[in-house]
Amino acid sequence: MAADHPHSQTTYDTHGDAHAAEHKHPTWKTYKWVALILFVVTVVEVWIYYIPSFVASRAFVPVLLVLSAAKFAIVVAFYMHLKYDAKLFRALFVFPLLIGVAVIVSLLFLFGQIAVRA
Repeated sequence: MAADHPHSQTTYDTHGDAHAAEHKHPTWKTYKWVALILFVVTVVEVWIYYIPSFVASRAFVPVLLVLSAAKFAIVVAFYMHLKYDAKLFRALFVFPLLIGVAVIVSLLFLFGQIAVRA
């Protein structure tokens, strides 16, 4: 079929090159670093869980929440390719997420799970 339409193959290659230049995708090296970072953060989370004095402290849950939120952001940015998508898609994902986080934090304050120091 390409022999019947030599111009169509050229058009496809040109479009493919333009599309490839337009969107930068991560390399395997990037994925290896991301996996290593996720592994290290997970090791830190498990290590924190096995420190009895830290489990009893008030910082235990907030630290684990921050670490898991960082892992979530890394997975979404790299493995779901949100980092390389258009800014509109990023905004459509991040804005509702921020609303959800604000609602959960305000409910925690409302029901007294987070103490406000005056």
